[in-house]
Amino acid sequence: MRASPSPSAGAPPLWLLVLITLSGTLAMHMFVPALPDAARALGVGPAAVQATISIYIVGLALGQLVYGPLSDALGRRPLLLGGLALYAAGSIAAMLAPTAPALIAARFIQALGGCAGLALGRAMVRDTNGPVEAVRALALLNLMMMVGPGMAPLVGSGLVALGGWRAVFVALALAGVATLLLSWHKVPETGTPTGRVSPGRLARAYAALLRSPTFLAYAVGGGCATTAVYAFIAAAPFIITEQLGHPLRDVGIALGVVMVGMAIGNALTRRLALSMRLGRLLVWGNAVSVACALVFLALELLGYLTLEATVGLMLLFVLGAGMASPAALSKVLTVDARHVGAAAGLYGFAQMALGALFTLLVGWGSNPALASSCVLLGAALVGQGCLQFALRREKRVRGERARGE
Repeated sequence: MRASPSPSAGAPPLWLLVLITLSGTLAMHMFVPALPDAARALGVGPAAVQATISIYIVGLALGQLVYGPLSDALGRRPLLLGGLALYAAGSIAAMLAPTAPALIAARFIQALGGCAGLALGRAMVRDTNGPVEAVRALALLNLMMMVGPGMAPLVGSGLVALGGWRAVFVALALAGVATLLLSWHKVPETGTPTGRVSPGRLARAYAALLRSPTFLAYAVGGGCATTAVYAFIAAAPFIITEQLGHPLRDVGIALGVVMVGMAIGNALTRRLALSMRLGRLLVWGNAVSVACALVFLALELLGYLTLEATVGLMLLFVLGAGMASPAALSKVLTVDARHVGAAAGLYGFAQMALGALFTLLVGWGSNPALASSCVLLGAALVGQGCLQFALRREKRVRGERARGE
């Protein structure tokens, strides 16, 4: 095998970091409109195909636990290339899956590869930027990323209409191969790998982070604030087509519009980060999500829920999440400068694990809208409590250090 070309010095181009990070989330969002078609084609119920979303989120969560700390030891670049190759292989396996269990297994493999982009793309941004610049860069990265997931459900709907649910995985496989080739030639090593790796060293890195109440509160609070929307994404096809009586194409349009709210939230954060404390961005952004989830639940209980109200409320819900997302990530990555990769991986795990939990919870019961609104409200409230605790503790620790000096 020919040796890998030597990467050029400097940071990876931002547009490529967008594609790299998209590799983890695109497969989840694009497949959502195909869930009903896949269920009919494979002869299974909604719960079985919804499991392909849950298992994908679980794979994203578990994989980041490995990629993050290993990239601190072995480098960002080799771990990224290996993950993208696994992602492409999983996409091909999903395309050819003959049964629902085979599809679920392929989706897990696809997620284990795709999560490399999530963990390592963020770490590369932090490697090549200072604290304030990192917040603005992460906000811009998230903003640009929203264009892909925002359009993904609409693209997925079109692919299903043209070639069935398998056409979605054809497109994902091609995108995975293209991203792998571009990364091979254009991504430099941005970290400072130690070359030392062992289970004990990985365990100590995670133990150091898990012993920090501030890190735990930011991780859980940020995870709840930013991934609660998965409860709506998984339930949207059934809420819109079965409960509200709209055609399948409206699922893609609705989810695309909702993702615009996340993009707006990230754009606001990029601008406001220059003049507003991150703590306020976190609390205010999540407070918007709490209010929207409460109104969503009230409309469903009163029988006044419509497609327009659902889309409008969820657009505002994710606008709040978009404000909180880059601020929470920046806070998490600056808790312990010795373990940036491990922090990125552990935070990614917390996000995806909570997202998987929310997706599973929304599958309970016979009323998807009621289940979704309850999960959204509960997650947003937990997020608000954790973020408030983390900010208070961070302020107290700073005060103690100042008095000690």
